[in-house]
Amino acid sequence: MQNMKKALICGVSGQDGGYLAQLLLAKGYQVVGSSRDAQMASLNNLIRLGIRDQIEVESVALSDFRSVLQALIKVEPDEIYNLAGQSSVALSFQQPVETLESISVGTLNLLEAIRFTGKPIKLYNACSGECFGDIADGADENTPFRPRSPYAVAKAAAFWEVANYREAYNLFACSGILFNHESPLRPARFVTKKIVSAACRIAAGSREQLQLGNIAIRRDWGWAPEYVEAMWLMVQQEAPDDFVIATGESHSLEEFVAAAFGRVDLDWRQHVVIDPDLFRPTEIAISRGNPRKSRETFGWQARYKMKQVVTLMVEDELRHLKGHGA
Repeated sequence: MQNMKKALICGVSGQDGGYLAQLLLAKGYQVVGSSRDAQMASLNNLIRLGIRDQIEVESVALSDFRSVLQALIKVEPDEIYNLAGQSSVALSFQQPVETLESISVGTLNLLEAIRFTGKPIKLYNACSGECFGDIADGADENTPFRPRSPYAVAKAAAFWEVANYREAYNLFACSGILFNHESPLRPARFVTKKIVSAACRIAAGSREQLQLGNIAIRRDWGWAPEYVEAMWLMVQQEAPDDFVIATGESHSLEEFVAAAFGRVDLDWRQHVVIDPDLFRPTEIAISRGNPRKSRETFGWQARYKMKQVVTLMVEDELRHLKGHGA
């Protein structure tokens, strides 16, 4: 047991945190998760994945340097995965200050705490394809950032903090620039989950109408359990570097809606209402990533594309509804 690696996952209660914890446990890691308040944290995703009792959870406030430093000294992790912070683009327009602080200050505190301890801790930082803004040609690691939301601005700031500490202090710190990745663990406020849940409820007899914003937007949608594999692979490289993680394909939200409703034999046009109030102030029209570097460097490429992702989410939702007697 002496050789068992220990990982600290900041943001363990989220979608990616849950799947990453599951992956690391399968690889023989000791996994510690962090939450602002470990005793009050909702760890439903870990419960749903059947791994809650295998994970120790520590209370850590990433916005508080002392709290972060204490956690690193106590946990003594070999690897840290920073997945914490406000994660909704839509919510970032309503809470820009909290978004910037939770993402950029939290990342900075982790970097500074690692530097302060002097331990050879490897840091993975979750960046986002949102940082590129509108990008039709396939953004790679050399594409300039053009953030169009407070969330993307915060993620871009954290990305450059990581790059700066890597160069200035020789830390093993890397960022994964992940494009949209979905799963059944997505919270209800995310549009993909909202669509899948509504389609399944309507198929089961609900008379509701699904209200959506701009369905002409195009996104690069992947499967979250695959994307956490890429996170782990980045941290296993000899030298730290940043990587775009994406499918390389872009599809409209209308296509996503059609696929979800089609999977339950419904015509989406009879059940969807476009609500102008759901349009964002600055919406990205099209987003697509170029994952060539990750494929060539460590052999990662997306096996599931948009239609398979929709199918997997719908099938899980149907099982969930059936289990609850719907």
